[in-house]
Amino acid sequence: MIRIEKVLYTGRVHTSGGRDGKASSDDGRLDVSLSTPGSRGLGTNPEQLLAAGWSACFIGALGKAAAKHGVKLPADVSVDAEIDLGMTADAYLLQARLRVNLPGLAPDVAQTLVETAHGTCPYSKALHGNIHIETEIA
Repeated sequence: MIRIEKVLYTGRVHTSGGRDGKASSDDGRLDVSLSTPGSRGLGTNPEQLLAAGWSACFIGALGKAAAKHGVKLPADVSVDAEIDLGMTADAYLLQARLRVNLPGLAPDVAQTLVETAHGTCPYSKALHGNIHIETEIA
């Protein structure tokens, strides 16, 4: 396992009540109600939060990949992330799909950027090999 040599940022969130609870960050920027997926609760759920965090980070990694390969990243780049919560036998599992929209780029260039970003995005690295992940160029 690779260990961090220099911490750049630490996100701190306090959660109570589990999937039907509340989560808030120490700086006050995050204050959300949580609800179980598919319930009538008014809050978001952990799968949506993972999808939001991962897709935002992935766009940042795409920017780094574009710079590395000398490509101008389209201004309207976007990522649609889907996180599935499911079961196999008696175990809960996650799986994910990232649909990456890189308008105006040739398919081979877009594929290179997605592969490079997937190899450098901290979320992708944390989840790669632990859950099933599919990436697709929109």
